Amino acid sequence: MDSPGTDWQLLILAFQGGQDSTRVRLWRALKALGAATLRDGVYLLPNRSDLRDALLELAESARAAGNQAYHLPVAASAEEQVHYRSLFDREAEYRTLQTSAETLLGQLPGLGEAELLKRLRQIHREAEQLRRTDYFPGPGRGPLEALLSRLESAAQSTLSPDEPSPAPDSGIPRLDPADYRGRLWATRAAMWVDRVASAWLIREFIDPEARFVWLPTPADCPAEALGFDFNGAAFTHVGDRVTFEVLLAAFGLERDSGLAGLAEMVHFLDVGGRPIPEAAGFESILTGAKQQCADDDALLARVTPVLHDLRQAYEQQSGRDPR
Repeated sequence: MDSPGTDWQLLILAFQGGQDSTRVRLWRALKALGAATLRDGVYLLPNRSDLRDALLELAESARAAGNQAYHLPVAASAEEQVHYRSLFDREAEYRTLQTSAETLLGQLPGLGEAELLKRLRQIHREAEQLRRTDYFPGPGRGPLEALLSRLESAAQSTLSPDEPSPAPDSGIPRLDPADYRGRLWATRAAMWVDRVASAWLIREFIDPEARFVWLPTPADCPAEALGFDFNGAAFTHVGDRVTFEVLLAAFGLERDSGLAGLAEMVHFLDVGGRPIPEAAGFESILTGAKQQCADDDALLARVTPVLHDLRQAYEQQSGRDPR
């Protein structure tokens, strides 16, 4: 907290008549911040600098629309501290989300891919919102995180039954792309995020003459092919790195900021972790592309420009021009 004795802050709003749209807009913003309502127009949050900046912006927005707005730091007695903290108890929300996750876990075998992904994204969005506004974490957080990890693993197993198990991380040797030109590469058919991104990376940055074979099962991999993203493949998950990240490390591509941004997105979509804003959009694009493409060659061609554009966007976000 920022100042002794002022652990809390208030935003007090008084609206003119005919300001319903402004009132609703600001209420939604306060709800997204997780503010507690002390009474109509009086909102409470911990006195953190980031939350203070957000409240000051909302106050200015209210005044710009012709309303009254006051931002005040609040000193609280010990008794008031207990009461204020109780207003931010998220245990009921954790239980509700845990019930949703348990329901989805039990329904996984009977769901189609599009419905499964839609509901999984919704649970992830709700969990992320809950994490952002859980200013005083209680006992419900740990069990929910464990359940979400189980749900993510079960969903991945449903979507990709042959998803590889991570190999021990004993270091990834550096390889020369010149030794991997004009090769036959193989991965599991019906590609999803890690595989399609890895195939794109191989063709664009490692082996421009790459030929691909899409395997019904890993056991069908030709002896001469370089396999990727399945158990026993030349390139697959290592430690906490997914195949795309392993390829970056193996061929010295980790310093490319656009590819590094893509790697974070692929990692999140494949095994979870820190949410990435662009992930849901890419997942939706990939879902639609799979429904329209006859095979994995068509899917790779369809998704290639999307991955190019995302890489460029990540490069620009890092402040450097794409190569």
